[in-house]
Amino acid sequence: MLHLTPTTPSDLKDVTAFLSAADLTLSGLDSPSVELWTARDAESSRIVASTGYERSDDNHHVLIRSVAVDPALRGHGMGLELARFALDRAADAGADRAWLFSRRSGPFWQKVGFVSADSNELALALASTHQVRLFSETGQLQHEVAWSRLLQGG
Repeated sequence: MLHLTPTTPSDLKDVTAFLSAADLTLSGLDSPSVELWTARDAESSRIVASTGYERSDDNHHVLIRSVAVDPALRGHGMGLELARFALDRAADAGADRAWLFSRRSGPFWQKVGFVSADSNELALALASTHQVRLFSETGQLQHEVAWSRLLQGG
């Protein structure tokens, strides 16, 4: 079981480096609409896992993001634990639906209840999020694969 703690401004440099190494989107990590948690190695204090989400303006939708496990620790269920943690926190915060982008990890996300979704529908529901704005501005949105699932027992 991971010991996840909310990230603080002092964690931003380490979180950015960890997510960059995992090839995940860095846009808006310091925004108040982005909730992130990390786990650190007890001995080295380096980040070994992260998870989080970004809220829509109406708080009904969240974009799951920054779910990553250090490559040396993969294969032990930590990714599923991280995904469920973010989904539970989003539901606790009142969100009704979770969305995410993933071109590589569809089978993983299906294990936690996500189904294929329309990228344009995601972009509409989460238009104000940093990741959607970035993907729209750069033209990356049209190449992304969207996933969605209901929260709060849905």
